[in-house]
Amino acid sequence: MSKTKTTAHSGCKLQGFFRIQITEAGQIVGDSGWRENQVTNDGILKYLTTPLTGGAANAVSHMALGTGGAPASNDTALNGEITHAANDRKAVSTSIVSSRTAQFTAAFNSVDSFLTATANLSNIGLFATSTTAVGTILAGNTYTSSAVATNQNVNATYQIRFASA
Repeated sequence: MSKTKTTAHSGCKLQGFFRIQITEAGQIVGDSGWRENQVTNDGILKYLTTPLTGGAANAVSHMALGTGGAPASNDTALNGEITHAANDRKAVSTSIVSSRTAQFTAAFNSVDSFLTATANLSNIGLFATSTTAVGTILAGNTYTSSAVATNQNVNATYQIRFASA
């Protein structure tokens, strides 16, 4: 008689999704649709693993846009991060969409002068600080480059979803 050993498995998968909408005069003039992102190694360490072991927790408080490529696993800023105004990283509004989904939204408004000239925006990231070029990206990625003029707004929604692996 042979014995088969069974092992219980449980897992959790972390995914991020974002959506960028460009508006002008109250009308949507560009929409990325929902896009999956890259969760960074340093983001998992500093936002999830470290707090579980009693270390200081990072909490997502700001979102940034940029003109570069996808973030590396240890980046502290986005490639080509927009840094024209003092408040380029925007504070996020947070909500819990479901028991496994946290949502972050931010509005990059033309009246805030987040752009001083037309720019081709192509990346996004979530951060725990408003200060550009520092911090740790929890998640971020690129999307099809979109030209944004100084009279346009960018509305961004980011979701971090936990799913069974």
